[in-house]
Amino acid sequence: MISELAQIHPDAKIASGVVIEPFAIVQADVVIGEGTWVGSHAVICDGARIGKNCKIHPGAVISGEPQDLKFAGEITTAEIGDNTVIREYVTISRGTTDKMKTVIGSNVLLMAYVHVAHDCEIGDHCILANSTQVAGHVTIGEWAIVGGTTAIHQFVTIGRHAMIAGGAKVGKDIPPYILTSRTPCGFSSVNIIGLRRRGFSNEQIRAIQDVYKALYAEGKNISQAIEAAQDLADSEFKTEIFDFAKNAPRGVIRPVKEDYT
Repeated sequence: MISELAQIHPDAKIASGVVIEPFAIVQADVVIGEGTWVGSHAVICDGARIGKNCKIHPGAVISGEPQDLKFAGEITTAEIGDNTVIREYVTISRGTTDKMKTVIGSNVLLMAYVHVAHDCEIGDHCILANSTQVAGHVTIGEWAIVGGTTAIHQFVTIGRHAMIAGGAKVGKDIPPYILTSRTPCGFSSVNIIGLRRRGFSNEQIRAIQDVYKALYAEGKNISQAIEAAQDLADSEFKTEIFDFAKNAPRGVIRPVKEDYT
C-alpha cells in the first residue's frame, strides 16, 4: 500500500507488497524490493537500491549526497540488502568516485541516529547501536557489533565477529573475533560469548585465543610478534588474523594492558 500523501516519483521502481507511509519521499532513481516498509517522513534519494523485506523507520534518509567536498554530483548508489532494519533518523550517504557505492548488507540493524558515510561497506548481520557515527571509506565485517555513540575514523577496517564497547573512539583497525574497550579503543579479549552464540566450538575459540596471545606478546610490536609466532599451529584463524594485522594501513589496536598473556 502506498499512501496518497507520500511523494513518489513516477520513475521510481517499487516492487509489489511495498508499504510507503504518508509524507515519505521517494525520488526518481530508486529501486525498492518486495515487502519493504517505508515509514512516514523517510526520504529515499536518488541512487538508493533497497532489498526485500526491509524496514525503514520515520525520518531516515537513504542515499543522501555525501558530505565530501570532492563530490561533484557523480551518479553513485547506496545499496541495502534484504531484511535490514533502519531505525529513526539514520542517515546513509551514497558513494563517491572512490567506490561509487555505499553498501549495507542483509539482516543488518542500524539503530536510531546512526550515520554511515560515503563508500562504506557493512557486512551481513551487523548491529550498529544508537548514534554510532561511521566516517567515509570504513569497512565492517559480517556479524560485528558496534556499541552506541561509537565514533569510527575514516578508512578504518573492523574484522568480522568483533564487538566494540559503547562510546569508543576507533582510530585504528580492529582485528576479527575480539572485544574492544576503553578510549582510545584497545584489545580486551576474544569475543567468546559472541562466538559461542554463532556456533564456534571450544576448540576453534581456543585456536583464536592462541593467535591473539602470540599477536599481543609482551614486549613485541605486531611485526615482531608475527615473526616470532611462525611455529604456532596453522589454522584458518592464524592466517586470517595475521593477514589482517599485516595489511592494516592504519595499524591495529593495541591491548588495553600491554602485558596481555
